[in-house]
Amino acid sequence: MIAMDEALRRLGTLFYVVSPRASSFSTVEEVPNYINEAIPWFFVIMIAEELCGRVQGRQLGRMCDNVTSLGHATLYESVKLLTRWFEMTGYLWLYEYRLLDLESSPLAVWFAGFLAADFVYYWFHRASHEVSLIWAWHQVHHSHEDYNVTVALRQSMFQRLFALGFYQPMALLGVPLPAICVHFQLNLLAQFVIHTELVGRLGALEWVLNTPSHHRVHHGANKYCLDKNYGGFLIIWDRLFGTFQAERDEEEIVYGLVHQPQTSNVVWLQFFYIHNIVRKARSMSTWGDFFRAFVCGPGWLPGTPRLGDLETFPDVRGRAKHDPQIPLWQKGYTGTHFFVALLVQQVFTFHFELLSWAGRAAFFGFLLATMGNITAMYDAWRWAPLVEVTRCASYVAFASTSGVSGWAGLDTALATFYAVSSLVWLSPSLSLIQKGFKKKVM
Repeated sequence: MIAMDEALRRLGTLFYVVSPRASSFSTVEEVPNYINEAIPWFFVIMIAEELCGRVQGRQLGRMCDNVTSLGHATLYESVKLLTRWFEMTGYLWLYEYRLLDLESSPLAVWFAGFLAADFVYYWFHRASHEVSLIWAWHQVHHSHEDYNVTVALRQSMFQRLFALGFYQPMALLGVPLPAICVHFQLNLLAQFVIHTELVGRLGALEWVLNTPSHHRVHHGANKYCLDKNYGGFLIIWDRLFGTFQAERDEEEIVYGLVHQPQTSNVVWLQFFYIHNIVRKARSMSTWGDFFRAFVCGPGWLPGTPRLGDLETFPDVRGRAKHDPQIPLWQKGYTGTHFFVALLVQQVFTFHFELLSWAGRAAFFGFLLATMGNITAMYDAWRWAPLVEVTRCASYVAFASTSGVSGWAGLDTALATFYAVSSLVWLSPSLSLIQKGFKKKVM
């Protein structure tokens, strides 16, 4: 009974159905990791959405796109462990100079945290689209071509770092840091379930809440969808500040970026856009335009408004999706390695405070190589076999000198799994090296 109550409590966090009393805390250390707690429900809802789509005869996602989204999520959660101390820097110092004191009323603190987190999220999210340097990382979230709940998990590793400075002013208004930390997580969790095509319009709720219909518009590459509907849990900020756009029944939404990269590679998607911005900045003829390339909108060009001239933007109405085909055994291989890597990531999370910085770097480097290479396999990347042998063999070498999980049986199973995996790719790797050597000699 206790286990069921706990499972339902975690499910409730996905819909912002929480008790103010049970989600109010005096210190940041007491705040649960709501996102990590909800991971089992992520998979339950993903499977349920896929089954509902099949019953309706619809394909709501492709394995390559889903695995890519889950790979981004794994890296996002891992980097969060490394940078979370940095995100709220200065908050407690500013709180000492607060203009309001809400602590005498726990209920007022809870609702202040709710509104503050949602209001700040709107402006941070808007800046993520209107400032090229921040968009360089946020574009990861928009690089999908299917629209399902896995898209909510597709985040840039460094997205949270750019939130520095957005939430801090809430300290001066008297919102305690624990309340911000609680509602920051609950706000993000509530956005998981709005990434779906299965749910239509929700009547009167459309006026107040950010619904699946509103968020489909936000993710569209169609011209009418661009730079619209930034809200987190509430849509009222878009209505107030002129960025709201209703979904059009007569025009099918095309998802993804306006200029969509044709790749599944997680590492490439994480970093390719910053290269585009630097190249754009270097092409400018004045220093002023050089810096504008970083701080104006992604569509800005010299002589146009800050966000660019919308009339000149492509109006994406339809395009073929990047849909690489790989053998069934490779699909099983990449899927299995993803779930094993997720287990390794949970070990990383559990042991994080006990690890040295070298140990943390080793864990993260392994996860980065894992998510990058298993998604690169969908693109038939030439060097994937050699990277895979190196990755798996490196794990075995590391595990042979140091325990990973703290449980001998699990460590043995993991080491065996990666040893077998390295043998699977040994022959293709040797063949690749041999071809490279012959080409060099010739």
